[in-house]
Amino acid sequence: MAKIIECVPNISEGRRPEITEKCLDVVRNTPGVVLLDSSSDYSHNRSVITFLGSPEGVEEAAVALAKEAAALIDLTKHHGEHPRMGAIDVIPFIPIKEVEMAECVALSKHVAKRIAEESKIPVYLYEESASTPQRVNLAAIRKGQFEGMSEKVKLPEWEPDFGGRTVHPTAGVVAIGARMPLIAFNINLSTSDVEIANRIAKIIRRSSGGFDAVKAIGIMLEDRNIAQVSINMTNFNVTPLYRVLELIKAEAARWGIHVVGTEIVGLTPMRALIDSAEYYMQLENFDANKQVLENHIL
Repeated sequence: MAKIIECVPNISEGRRPEITEKCLDVVRNTPGVVLLDSSSDYSHNRSVITFLGSPEGVEEAAVALAKEAAALIDLTKHHGEHPRMGAIDVIPFIPIKEVEMAECVALSKHVAKRIAEESKIPVYLYEESASTPQRVNLAAIRKGQFEGMSEKVKLPEWEPDFGGRTVHPTAGVVAIGARMPLIAFNINLSTSDVEIANRIAKIIRRSSGGFDAVKAIGIMLEDRNIAQVSINMTNFNVTPLYRVLELIKAEAARWGIHVVGTEIVGLTPMRALIDSAEYYMQLENFDANKQVLENHIL
């Protein structure tokens, strides 16, 4: 059977559709891949692109996208709520079908080498591809963002894995790695006080003693004048979406506010949504494999 790998690069552009479309066209025009989804956020000033295909096709699309993003996006003029360190900020590879994680790790390293050589963008390997334990966490690599990266790369422990210590003057650096499916899950609050969102994010994220497989930060959505808890769920089997949502509802109530809505950016495994449906509907003796019509069709 054919091998299928998913790639979910994030580019640091969410306000100029003409730039985003040019980046998407690079993916659309690459043989062997299918563009599944793209999602742009004005406040974040960031776009999440999702495509999948053969290992060879995914490699070519990722390398070409990095070149296009570097040519079109100037981080010296970029402003947005989401932390960023590169024009193409992160490139994860996810095993989908007939592919082992080790193959995605090998692919990530090969793509990293090509991007460093062909686009002159230094690369850090992260998650399953990380060269050291401190580089597993993307947030640790990104700390300091684009503005602080020129000094950070001079530190012995933060020399990039590929490309040397010369940061691309406008495209910065990029993190590339292999990981399991991630759900970008954002929760919007009925307040314009971003500090409340930051405090709630600290409570739920793993690095501060919260839930396993949860990363979170507080963000201000300027266009809506509300604060958001922006979350990456790195393993919904360990911590489900509904558990995070319910804790945030409880913590928000302490501040006299409430959740006004949630959103999922990009694609999500169907199982994650079914888990939440089971919880909120209080389904008894429910078997998704047998009782969800789409599972039989698929």
